[in-house]
Amino acid sequence: MASGTEQVETSRFDAAPERALAWHRAGTGAVLATVVETWGSAPRRTGAQLVVAGDGRMEGSVSGGCVEGAVILEAQDALQKGLHKLLEFGVSDEDAFAAGLACGGTIRVLLEPVGKTLAEETLEALVLARSERRALAYEVNLQSGEGRLVNPASYPERMKTDRSGVEEDGETFVAVHNPPLRLIVVGAVHIAQALVPMARIAGYDPVLIEPRAAFGSADRFPGETILDDWPDEAVEQLGLDARTALVLLTHDPKLDDPALEAGLRGDCFYIGALGSSRTHGQRRQRMIGAGFSQEDIARIHGPVGLDIGAASPAEIALSILAEMTAVLRGKAA
Repeated sequence: MASGTEQVETSRFDAAPERALAWHRAGTGAVLATVVETWGSAPRRTGAQLVVAGDGRMEGSVSGGCVEGAVILEAQDALQKGLHKLLEFGVSDEDAFAAGLACGGTIRVLLEPVGKTLAEETLEALVLARSERRALAYEVNLQSGEGRLVNPASYPERMKTDRSGVEEDGETFVAVHNPPLRLIVVGAVHIAQALVPMARIAGYDPVLIEPRAAFGSADRFPGETILDDWPDEAVEQLGLDARTALVLLTHDPKLDDPALEAGLRGDCFYIGALGSSRTHGQRRQRMIGAGFSQEDIARIHGPVGLDIGAASPAEIALSILAEMTAVLRGKAA
């Protein structure tokens, strides 16, 4: 049984394709703006998106506020003409400083009017794949504006590193659309009350597993998905993939270990478990007894989180999220 939202929602910071389709179908028109290339200290990474409606509404960001005004004006023109546009902006040091950056940079932004150069059927298929947690790549020729969805196996390294970008031919831009990041937390404890909202802000879809009713209440986690099944059953139901992090917080082997074993058999990119070094040593011995190899057990981050001297539940949550990010981005020690 689950409480809270019944289906995973796309992060509010990464909903440009969904919003573009909705605005297009509502009749207001929509243009999808995508950062296709950056130089220097550009405000947003390649692949960042902004959607602009025909009535001037916008959602998302391509520059953290530096060039959005110009992009909106150009998007209105692209929508009226029904043609794609490739824009280039130099973000000055002064503008960058105003946006909280150390220095400026240069970005190129592709504008695609929905229903014109970006076919509605293509956008619909992309939105459906995102809702079903299926990876896809979108390939577009920057000169002609012709785009299509392709098998992610065509760009294995880009998909693995979550890195959109222009190919060596200088004309083909590949946008990576991996499934949303997901965080599965076992144990609706005090740390989880800080970790879940932090993770949501960072772009994760969090799910709580907590069979103890007193802990896993909607009052303590308003609006969140809470599964009250036994942890291994819940993890099996949710499934684990390379876009999923698993964090164990109950400090109770009866609850943590079944989920941990499921995690070690799965493909999640991060496994973290709360507890002291002594507790983690005991955990390792139990996993050896369960038949896991030293290589398997080395995947467990325990004690969980980066060592930042965290003391409060919120600081511990911050250390966990930081370690998850380091592992995801290949920066973990």
